[in-house]
Parts: sequence; C-alpha cells; structure tokens
Amino acid sequence: MPDTSLPDTVDDYDGVVCLGGGMNAEDDTRHPWLADVRSLLSASVAVDKPTLCVCLGAQLLAVAAGGRVTLGHDGPEVGPSLVLKKDAAWTDPLCADLPLLPDVLQFHSDEIAQLPPNAVLLASSPRYPNQAFRIGRRVYGIQFHIETTAEVVLRWAATSKSKAEAVRQSAFDEETLRRLHEDMAGVWQPFAHRFVDLAAGRLEPAKPEIPSLPIVDG
Repeated sequence: MPDTSLPDTVDDYDGVVCLGGGMNAEDDTRHPWLADVRSLLSASVAVDKPTLCVCLGAQLLAVAAGGRVTLGHDGPEVGPSLVLKKDAAWTDPLCADLPLLPDVLQFHSDEIAQLPPNAVLLASSPRYPNQAFRIGRRVYGIQFHIETTAEVVLRWAATSKSKAEAVRQSAFDEETLRRLHEDMAGVWQPFAHRFVDLAAGRLEPAKPEIPSLPIVDG
C-alpha cells in the first residue's frame, strides 16, 4: 500500500502543490487529516517555500495563514468563468503575463471570506472577490481550477449533489468545456511552468512588500 502520510517538514522539497476536494477546509471531524495539511501549509508560509494551492487547497492555505473560509454567501460558483487581474498581479512573476480577464473553471461552494494578514490580492470576481492571492514572495492560492479536463468536470457535475442546481443553471456541455480548456491551456500552462521555474530557483520571486509608514498629522 502506498504511503499516504504527509511529510513532517517542507525542508526537503523544492515546492508544494495542494489541490482540491469536496470537503470544507475546517471539516476536521470527518476528515482529521485536514489539520495536518493546514500545518504543512503553515510551515510553507513560515519559510516562504514555493507553494501553489488550488480551490480547497487555497482555502486551506487561507485558514492556515490566518484568513477565514465560510459557506459562499451567494451560493456555489460552478462552471466556466473569468477572473480579473488586480493591480498587484501586473508585477507578480507568475501572474504578470496573464491576460486582464483569464478564463478559469469554477467549482466551489465555500468562499475565502477574508484573506490572511499581509496577503496580496492578485485576481478577483464580482461574486467572490478573493480569487487569487500571494503570501510572502512565493506562496500562492487560487480559488478556481486550472488543472482540470472536460471529462473531470463532467464527472464532478454528475456526482456533486451540493452543486447540482448550480450545474443545471450553468448548463455547460462537453463541447463548451472542451473549448474552455483549450483557452485555459494557452494561459495557464505557461503559468504552471513559471511556478516550476520558481520552485527550481530559475525565476525571481516577487519583490518584498515595503510596509507603508503611518501618516502623522501635524
């Protein structure tokens, strides 16, 4: 049987990738291993290890670093969508080359209601503002999916009871999803390659945030 335990430290790894799942980021009663994942992500933040967290992974990262995840206030966000690059993304090493409105695939019921302290917002959307963020210089979370295929999304849609109504309202079919993933590949494959280069030390990380001085009146 393969070893499914998590490492105790991130020191022996060049980078960390944490993907999605159907559970809540703090559903430790039914999924006690989530606490270990959050602990590992907290360690990644502490040493600024190159890290990329997707969907549930981004929610786990947010909680691990002091943010807050809740049930989405506007219901599930499901299907093809666009996100908007924020100002900070234009100088970010992973996000600078993304278009203003990149295509993404959404499939989540919870939202990152509050970003961790000192997190930098990189992408947003009207329904759920905290779509992509960076902590430190090398740790990234994205609420949306960039790693899926049309077949995977259709399987999720067929088996996700909690998102069934949102799936019906989205009314996406296999052809729509195939076109979406073709568009996504041209944008997000280079993004993934840049993350690999970041983890390998071939790409300069984001510049350190310079804290602003308080304004003193008088």
